[in-house]
Amino acid sequence: MKDENSVIEVQNLRKIYQMGDIEVQALRGVTLKIERGEMMAIMGPSGSGKSTLMNILGCLDQPTDGAYYLDGEDVSKMNDDELAAVRNRRVGFVFQNFNLLARTTALDNVKLPLVYAGTTLKERDRRAIEVLEAVGLGSRLNHTPNELSGGQQQRVAIARALVNKPSIILADEPTGNLDSRSGEEVMVILQRLNKEQGITIILVTHDDRIGHYTQRILHLFDGKIAKEELVPVPIQAQPLPVQAPEINPVQQLKEIISTTL
Repeated sequence: MKDENSVIEVQNLRKIYQMGDIEVQALRGVTLKIERGEMMAIMGPSGSGKSTLMNILGCLDQPTDGAYYLDGEDVSKMNDDELAAVRNRRVGFVFQNFNLLARTTALDNVKLPLVYAGTTLKERDRRAIEVLEAVGLGSRLNHTPNELSGGQQQRVAIARALVNKPSIILADEPTGNLDSRSGEEVMVILQRLNKEQGITIILVTHDDRIGHYTQRILHLFDGKIAKEELVPVPIQAQPLPVQAPEINPVQQLKEIISTTL
């Protein structure tokens, strides 16, 4: 079942959760391929199985039954340590709530995956600075999350996802906590990563408009693929006009205090 053009192949994927005496079937036989360098979306109502599918594709969970090939390697029967190693090498995650360490600078947040990978300190600094500059935060390296806007925090999260040079980025509602301007900036970055670096991007979203920034939408319902929708002309995210830098209220207060002392 290995296809050189596919980065992900799953066949008859099933996931059952045991809730006391009740079995909950979160996935009921999902089969799909995701092409290398594709940008796609997974959509569906609450309880449709999209989060379960994302967790399995990201090697955060294992299926109850079925096969899952990632870059041609069967990961469906791996143990926890093996899955962790695959995640760290091949998958970058972006979450709706950013999941940044609150008292840690942008630079150190981005370096964390490299610490787990055993990368040297010098190389950690070099690569973290490189990806932060790539998402437009080269001047915010030493700012903590409470000194950054929501859009900037999500860009730090994207930089963290990129720092280990993954072949796949899984983005779970990446614009869900952002205003329209910040959300557009995030989509500009994700589309650029897909087009310029060939990274496979998988978005999980409730937002139909966000889904149409991708090339294909997978609609889930009751743990099954209800339909696949090809997007002939994906929406192209546009860099927005430069505006005055957004100052986080905490940072603004710090600057006022420093000028009055």
